[in-house]
Amino acid sequence: MLFDLPTWALALTIVVVVFGATALGAWIGSRSRHLGTNLSEPLGVLQGALLGVVGLILAFGLSLALSRYEDRRATVVAEANAIGTTYLRAQMLEPRFSAPSLRLLDQYAESAVDVADRIPDSDAEMDAIAAEERIQGRLWLLARAAVADQPVQTAPRLYIETLNEMIDAQATRQAALANRVPTPVLLLELFGAAVALALLAGYLALIGRGTGAVFLVAALVSFLLFVTADLDRPTRGLIKVPDTPLANDYGQITDTLESGTRFP
Repeated sequence: MLFDLPTWALALTIVVVVFGATALGAWIGSRSRHLGTNLSEPLGVLQGALLGVVGLILAFGLSLALSRYEDRRATVVAEANAIGTTYLRAQMLEPRFSAPSLRLLDQYAESAVDVADRIPDSDAEMDAIAAEERIQGRLWLLARAAVADQPVQTAPRLYIETLNEMIDAQATRQAALANRVPTPVLLLELFGAAVALALLAGYLALIGRGTGAVFLVAALVSFLLFVTADLDRPTRGLIKVPDTPLANDYGQITDTLESGTRFP
């Protein structure tokens, strides 16, 4: 649910829920001040315990989002390395196999960059992945033909091994992009933080203390919740998984094809 929201809508939802709950808690506490003697002690114990639990949940959710973000970055680098190595080994094939393979690898690198810029599970991402898979099939047919033509030569066998690794790397990156923090965890963080801040604001208003500090805490919690959710949106939002390694590969392959030189 949160994943499908635009960035501005995600930020607005978090702010409205957190600040709305905090303001509601402060209002209820101020209206119940005449019951302060009876409510202040149990409410203080409850909000203290709940704040501790919510703090642990927030830390857990952030660690989940960070680990997935780092995994996605690692898969981008792995696929870029696989494409580069495949391009290098394709140059060792016979010209009738290497020339079309190099052109296809140029198209493949472009498709890989397209996937990195698409929203996971969107129609645009599915189209980019389908384009990659079509190119994979054509590359595999050329590789099989190269091995059949020179079955005892090392170059075709090394190339087909690296081509297989490139295909595996694409599947791994696709799985990493789709591997998100479960929505119930994010909702538990959001509504748990809202309830905890509402109780804290209500407790401070009940005992007649200033509630201004609670809204500062609400702003910090809102920012933490937004960062956690945004880390889980790898191709949009403010914190994106960089596609620089893939873009560099595509640029180098295109330049070498245009100039007729070898990949450095």
